[in-house]
Amino acid sequence: MALSIGAHVEQEDPVAEAVARGASLVQIFLGDPQSYKGPVVRFEGGAGALRSAVADAGIDLYVHAPYPINVASFNNRIRIPGRKLLQQHLTAAAEVGAKGVIVHGGHIGVDEDSAKGFDNWRKCIDGLDMPVPLLIENTAGGDNAMARRLEAIARLWDAIGEAEGGDTVGFCLDTCHAHAGGIELPTVVEKIRGITGRIDLVHANDSRDAFDSGADRHTNFGSGEIDGEELAEVVRTADAPVVCETPGGAEGQGADIAWLRERV
Repeated sequence: MALSIGAHVEQEDPVAEAVARGASLVQIFLGDPQSYKGPVVRFEGGAGALRSAVADAGIDLYVHAPYPINVASFNNRIRIPGRKLLQQHLTAAAEVGAKGVIVHGGHIGVDEDSAKGFDNWRKCIDGLDMPVPLLIENTAGGDNAMARRLEAIARLWDAIGEAEGGDTVGFCLDTCHAHAGGIELPTVVEKIRGITGRIDLVHANDSRDAFDSGADRHTNFGSGEIDGEELAEVVRTADAPVVCETPGGAEGQGADIAWLRERV
């Protein structure tokens, strides 16, 4: 297959970053990934200029939502600002011509009822305007995570399916998160598709840590704990666009992109 593959890059000039890596797509943050402040477009000329630049270059653009977003939370001071920030990023992503927005599944507290956490997701989706697809990503850690274990992902998808617009929500499969989260990679594509019916994007990352460690630490292909052929097979069978979120800048990510292209 023709592999659509790229990397997570700095947002100042995603087109130049793509060219430096030999990439056909890029993923960026819009603003500070650790902040509740709204999206910021740092590309010279603003949102419209970025939209034109990626279109002219034939590069697909994805936006990763900020990490603090946790729409499952019982805490109003976390959940409500998170919903607002997610909506802002969906709107901004459409303005820059992005193909979708990736957001982590979030988590609840140790003694909190998971059913309410999943229902908070339903309410969030009910209230969102989605001018571009929202892609929920599986996460690596936490026993109370909404999207770590397969059982939780199934409950999350059931809840989202009850929401207005839930059928337009997609899934982003992260290989490091799956490995560290305790999901066997040889069957992960089949099992995720069995739950969600879809895989819209793959975050292809090796893992510095052992299987089911709960540690979200990415590393370059061949230097971590994931078997190389298993990782390549996930990409092959998922048959979706691929983002490498590995370290090393253009050199390290460029090598990872070439590594995958040789094997898929």
